[in-house]
Amino acid sequence: MFLIIKIALIIVAIILLLWIIGLKIIPNNKIGIVEKWWSPKGSLNEQIIALHGEAGYQPEVLRGGIHFRTPLMYKIHIAPLVTIPQGQIGYVFARDGIPMAPTQTLGKIIPESDNFQNVRGFLTNGGQKGPQRGIIREGTYAFNLAQFMIITEDKTYYLPMGNRSEESTINKMAELLKSRNGFTPIVIKGTDDKVGIVTVHDGPSLNQNDIIAPTVGDDVSNPETYHNNFQDPEKFLKAGGFRGRQYQVLVEGTYFINRLFATVELIDKIVIPVGNVGVVVSYIGSKGIDSSGEDYKHGELVEKGFRGVWRDPLMPGKYAFNTYAGHILMVPTTNIILKWISNQSGTHKYDENLKEVSLITKDAFEPSLPLSVVMHIDYKKAPLVIQRFGDIKMLVDQTLDPMVSAYFKNIGQTKTLIDLIQQRSEIQNMASKEMKEKFEHYNLELEEVLIGTPSSSPNDNKIELILTQLRDRQIAVEQIETFTRQQKAAEKAKELKEAEARSAQQTFLTESEINIQIEGNKGKAEYQRSLQEAAKIKALAEAEAEKEARIGIGKAIAVSEQVKSYGGPQYQVTQDIMDKFTKAIETSKIDIVPKTVISMGGAEGGNSAANAFEMLLTLLIGDKLGVKLSTDMNLNKEESERVKKIKEAILKSIEESNKEKEELVKETQDQAAPAKEKEDK
Repeated sequence: MFLIIKIALIIVAIILLLWIIGLKIIPNNKIGIVEKWWSPKGSLNEQIIALHGEAGYQPEVLRGGIHFRTPLMYKIHIAPLVTIPQGQIGYVFARDGIPMAPTQTLGKIIPESDNFQNVRGFLTNGGQKGPQRGIIREGTYAFNLAQFMIITEDKTYYLPMGNRSEESTINKMAELLKSRNGFTPIVIKGTDDKVGIVTVHDGPSLNQNDIIAPTVGDDVSNPETYHNNFQDPEKFLKAGGFRGRQYQVLVEGTYFINRLFATVELIDKIVIPVGNVGVVVSYIGSKGIDSSGEDYKHGELVEKGFRGVWRDPLMPGKYAFNTYAGHILMVPTTNIILKWISNQSGTHKYDENLKEVSLITKDAFEPSLPLSVVMHIDYKKAPLVIQRFGDIKMLVDQTLDPMVSAYFKNIGQTKTLIDLIQQRSEIQNMASKEMKEKFEHYNLELEEVLIGTPSSSPNDNKIELILTQLRDRQIAVEQIETFTRQQKAAEKAKELKEAEARSAQQTFLTESEINIQIEGNKGKAEYQRSLQEAAKIKALAEAEAEKEARIGIGKAIAVSEQVKSYGGPQYQVTQDIMDKFTKAIETSKIDIVPKTVISMGGAEGGNSAANAFEMLLTLLIGDKLGVKLSTDMNLNKEESERVKKIKEAILKSIEESNKEKEELVKETQDQAAPAKEKEDK
């Protein structure tokens, strides 16, 4: 029993001894923050960390292992190591240090503090209390949480001291950082076409005439002031940086920026498309030298970097331009079509307020004239246009609209309605030439003026009536032209068919030409033959004539003897007539003697039939001899008809005989004519 008591006392004594000597075992994932309860050197006044052995929190921390700190003098606060995850940022709030100046918002960075892990180095080198400019990157750190409060996205690490106001401040700070996405770096992707506008919240303030802080510390060759895009606040301030919105912007990349020191706003890059230029109106910079020229009275043009309108515009492309430091006005360099037509504005919207020009014509019509103007702005003159008018929309509304409307109103007063319609081309050409000089006065280039058809209000159809008449007139003209062309087409078709027929008959034409040559040769042969036949005919004709002459002489002698034998020529004629009469009776087959003879008895007992026959002969002989003979005979109707028919037959026989003789003579002459013609040739 005594032995047990003895062992228990020994154990208690050992425990008491260990407690008295302050044995403390700290795990490797923990730290020990030492708080000294009392010290011969006394207590602290305003500080929290005792740098010289005073009572209070000690600057050094105890890492994992066995430590001896007597509880009679020290209290060990076990705290975790602080881990900043990959891709995150930690912020620091210092409880002790030198107070910040009134112009400061963040405590300066102390390099000797070893990234806030050396409290003694921080305090002895002028570390300031409050939120710090320095940030904590990824990793695990052993911080003295009595001196530094570490704020991360997930947790705030600190040693509670029972001060509620302090805790409230830290919580507000954490909420502010979360609202600014301060626990993650700034990442600007190339595909986003964004730029970062930086606003610095620490450092000296800008002058009242400045709205944008100038660029400082961007020279890589000067490491003392190169702040690497606001990631090193101390070098930024050392380079002379000001608080406020910065002219320098952030482009694509990842930036670990203290969001308590600077915030970043992402805006779109300025994209100047092809066919445009950007005229820069700068809000910052000093006053530059005017380069617009003495004749230009509408403002000044300055070089790049000065305040005002830059002389040289930005060409097509992408620009990381700070729109808080200036403004870029897009000016199209392609042809701009302005339409004075209601509800037909182009995509540029410059002409959305334009409408048809109201005219009063010479003949008192009031049409509305739609028109379009094609103009161009020289890219080198774009800054002059912007300096003069402000922008293209104001140029169109305040200058071009009244100028163009007034010009065409004046034109309308000198033209009739039909003139406006029929002389549209001439008016267009004249307007293009006359208005070109006016446009050049405003640094614009007029390309073309296009005029539409005048129209009237919906309730007025007078213009439509005139247009209908013109259309009817034109249709008539076109019909005439159509008919003329159809006629020409028909003639051409006829010529074509003739050509095709001639082409189809070309073989026959060739054969006919050959036949003509053959016939020519035959003609020559025939000619020679005809010459021979002519000579032959001539000889025969001479022989026949000689023969006929001799026969005629013979006949004449015979007739003379016959006349003598008849006792006179009248008897010879009677004989010839009787021969012809006999032949005629034979040919005509007319009954000389009636089939039925009725003898009526004459005064002298003569026969009337014989008298009729004798009368006929007497008439015929009298006609041929030219002697009037007595015809005192009484003939009935039938006998008269018979006598008439016999007379006609005799005369017909004589006529046919004469006709045969004439035909014979003509035939002889026809046969002799070719021979004579050939002989003459």
